[in-house]
Amino acid sequence: MDVPQHVRHRKSHKGHQRKSKARTQAGPAPLFDDTSNAGGMDSGGGMYGGPPPPNQGYAGAQFMNDPMASMAMQYGASLADHGKDVMEQQVERFMSVSKLKYYFAVDTTYVGKKLLIVLFPFGHTEWSIKYNQDEPVAPRYEVNAPDLYIPVMAFVTYILLAGVCLGRQERFTPELLGIQASSALIWLIIEVVAVLLTTYITNIHTALRKLDLIAFCGYKYVGMIVCLLASILFSSGVYHLAVLYTSVAIVFFLIRNLKLMILPESPTDGFGHGNKRRMYILLFISAIQPVFIYWLTFHLVGSSDSKSVE
Repeated sequence: MDVPQHVRHRKSHKGHQRKSKARTQAGPAPLFDDTSNAGGMDSGGGMYGGPPPPNQGYAGAQFMNDPMASMAMQYGASLADHGKDVMEQQVERFMSVSKLKYYFAVDTTYVGKKLLIVLFPFGHTEWSIKYNQDEPVAPRYEVNAPDLYIPVMAFVTYILLAGVCLGRQERFTPELLGIQASSALIWLIIEVVAVLLTTYITNIHTALRKLDLIAFCGYKYVGMIVCLLASILFSSGVYHLAVLYTSVAIVFFLIRNLKLMILPESPTDGFGHGNKRRMYILLFISAIQPVFIYWLTFHLVGSSDSKSVE
C-alpha cells in the first residue's frame, strides 16, 4: 500500500528541520574549510616527512633548467670575455702584456742570486746576457737579465719600513705614509723620464729598453732597505756606513750592466758615433742612484735618533 504523498512530504520536512536545527547549534558555517589536519597527509595518505612531490624540486635546479636563465648566463659569459678582450687591447696600446710578463718570469733561485749580485757585485765576473733568437732569455734562466719583480717587492718593503720608522718617531699617519710612497714613485718617474728625454734629444740609440731602465733604476730600493734596517737595528752611524756601501755597490752593479747596453762593443759598431754622450748617460744613471738612496731615507732616520737622545 502506497504512502500518501502528503505524508512523505511532512516527514521530509521534519528531517529538514532537524538538519537546520543541528546546523544552528553547531554555529555559523566557516568561510573556508579547515585544512590543517588534511595538510599533513600527502596524496598517498602519509604524514609529514614524506618525500615532496616531483614537481616541487629545488628552486635553484628549476632556475638552471630554465632555458631563459641558461641563455642569460651564456650571454653574460660572452659579454665578460668580450670585456676582457677589449681591456687587453687597450692595455696593449700602451704596453705589451707579453713583454711585461717577461720581467716577472722569475723563481726563488733567481731572486736569491740576483739579490746577492746587487748587494755584492764585486765578485761577479760574467755580466753578459744570453739571447735566444734575438730575444733575451727569461730572468729565471739568466741571472744577469733585468726584472721588475725585485724592484716592485723592494719598493713595497721600503714603504713598510718607512712606516716602521715613522712609528718609532711617533708621527705615523696613513696620510704621511701615502705621501712617502707617492714621493718615492714620483722621483722614480722623473728619473726615468729624464734619462729617456736625454737620449731622445741627444739622438742616442741604445739597446736599453724602457722597462729595462725602470728595472735598473728600481734596484736602488734594495740598498734603501738595507739602510733603513741598519738604522732600525743599530744607530745612525751604521746607517751612514750602509748608505756608503750600498751606494758603491749599486753604482758598480749598474755600470757593469748598463755598459753592455749603452756603450758599443767596438768602435766600428753602429753605435760608434757619440760614445762620449753614451758615457755621460751611463755615468748619470749610475751616479744619481746614491743621491736618491740618501734623499729618500735620511729623513726617516735623523729625527728618530734625535728623539731617542732627548
